Amino acid sequence: MSKAYQPPFTLTHGLTKQVAEIAELIGQWKAVSQNSLVPKLRRSNRIKTIQASLAVEQNTLTIEQVTAVIEGKTVLGQPREIQEVKNAFSAYEAMADWQPDQLEHLLTAHGILMQSLMNDAGLLRCGGTGIYQGKQLIHMAPPAKQLPRLMENLLNWLANTEAHPLIASAAFHYEFEFIHPFSDGNGRMGRLWQTLILSQWQPVLAYLPVETVIKQQQNEYYRLLGEADKQADCTDFIGFLLKAMQSSLQDAVNAQIETRVETRVETRVETPAAMIELLQQRPELTLAELANIIGRSTSTVERAAAKLKQQGKLAYIGPKKGGYWKVSL
Repeated sequence: MSKAYQPPFTLTHGLTKQVAEIAELIGQWKAVSQNSLVPKLRRSNRIKTIQASLAVEQNTLTIEQVTAVIEGKTVLGQPREIQEVKNAFSAYEAMADWQPDQLEHLLTAHGILMQSLMNDAGLLRCGGTGIYQGKQLIHMAPPAKQLPRLMENLLNWLANTEAHPLIASAAFHYEFEFIHPFSDGNGRMGRLWQTLILSQWQPVLAYLPVETVIKQQQNEYYRLLGEADKQADCTDFIGFLLKAMQSSLQDAVNAQIETRVETRVETRVETPAAMIELLQQRPELTLAELANIIGRSTSTVERAAAKLKQQGKLAYIGPKKGGYWKVSL
């Protein structure tokens, strides 16, 4: 009996630590979001995701232009780039209807994502292809005749693996790019499908713009893809994607906190109340950072902190550098 298919990675202590840290950040994000993102923030994050994912594929439209396209406004830009945005928005909006281990759903998603952009949208490729960074070939994909077997193995593994969804989604991302099942659109499909896998574990992750971090570190993304091929081991690539998630989650937590605090400040919430709310979520903040977020002067925040300490509602634990605030209500 042949050995069951397994993507080439090792579950290291480092990856396990990253998974735990991401889970903690997700908890923070859900807490500050009160278990649901406001529609405006969901839409903003989705637009960031689409713009960054397409930018990795050399689409030049800005956040403002992508927003305008999605809103149905006229945009001066290349017709292909505008079509890419429309397709990507449609694909991400339809994501909840798909199961990540179903080939039929994956083909449907590719058909939407690449509609009017290629003749064989929604079909596995019939010829050879590879991954290019600029004009440099960094990976030659397996022959087309192997695609049915390779995709069946990968999707069966995804359906049955006991790996944590964070690990499984990243491993799938690598293996999908290695197989490169389509003649075009593999990069954006791999990122879309990783988001789908994660969203079925934690629905809030459907709106996490990890692609923004990947775009910022695009050279490292491609370098690690190439290294994984050479070493037949994608452990480091998985670590890179997990780190991108950590960074994106921290940004999301900060943005949500700032949104909530700004709203409270706009409704004339007193400084101590704004401080307490923020420090319950971010106890590691310094008073200067706190002042910047809630839009008060540092001296105002220092005076409010001193008063809260006297009232027994606030205490600083640990050394001046590396300590944290403890809120007692």
